Amino acid sequence: MNLKEKIKQNSPAILLYGFTPPSIDTDSKKVEQIAATQLLRLANSRLDGLVIYDLQDEKERNKDKRTFDFKDTLEPLNYYKKFFAGKYQAVIYKAVSKYAPEALADFLGQNNEIISVFVGASSKNDTPKTHLNEAYKLKAKNAPNIVLGGICIPERHISKGDEHLRVGQKISAGCEFFITQAVYNINNAKHFLSDYAKLCASNETKKVPIIFTFTPCGDAKTLSFMRWLGIDVPKYFEGRLMHSSNPVEMSVKTSFDMFCELYYYGKELGISVGANVESISRKKIEIEASIALLDTISDFIKKETN
Repeated sequence: MNLKEKIKQNSPAILLYGFTPPSIDTDSKKVEQIAATQLLRLANSRLDGLVIYDLQDEKERNKDKRTFDFKDTLEPLNYYKKFFAGKYQAVIYKAVSKYAPEALADFLGQNNEIISVFVGASSKNDTPKTHLNEAYKLKAKNAPNIVLGGICIPERHISKGDEHLRVGQKISAGCEFFITQAVYNINNAKHFLSDYAKLCASNETKKVPIIFTFTPCGDAKTLSFMRWLGIDVPKYFEGRLMHSSNPVEMSVKTSFDMFCELYYYGKELGISVGANVESISRKKIEIEASIALLDTISDFIKKETN
């Protein structure tokens, strides 16, 4: 099955690899080199598709200084079409709050066959050009064939207790799968899965794939950035990371163990769990670690599904 079919059939063990396009001011030759390097790294990996992010400045969500400066990037779908189409299917993120309704409707009408995840405003203090609910309506009107996904944040479930209800509402609005924020606190993820399974069992919503994101972390600076993004990184992990002789290897093992536990827990609950592996830094060691994690998870999935 291809990625669209796996999503629509609620298949378990969907495996994706996520990255951000180069910054918008990158020289065209350098862009080609970056894409070629990404393709080379992925050449021997077994995955169902790519995830290409659409970044937005999140300064209203978190007033603390960013560990890495924000830079706008090349448009995700254009980057995908130029370098990766025909080789991989892809989930294209769309930060809908950045686009006026007319521009978003035009984009959707011209790209009615893609797989996309809509991302709303990062903070209630933002003034979005298009609200998420409005974007869902524009999609239904202008691009009914788009396979639509949503964002799921396990940390928000712990603080507000309603992430499963948000997911249910997004499913009613047309979402057919979910990709989470990066996971480092497995208890948050399991609490969400448990409540989502109960909601499905009560026939208040349908089951769709939940794809958890895993991000290798090799040092304190990346850890700080992850926390700035809102990722809940437990103190015990920070202690292990700081005292490890090989922090990035330990991070990869931790992420792999978490995926396995969530996969089996989802299976027990009757929920299809997948993985999205990403690297949020530009450091070569962490990017290579993300490929190692991708391949380790791929080997696990092959054994489980054959």
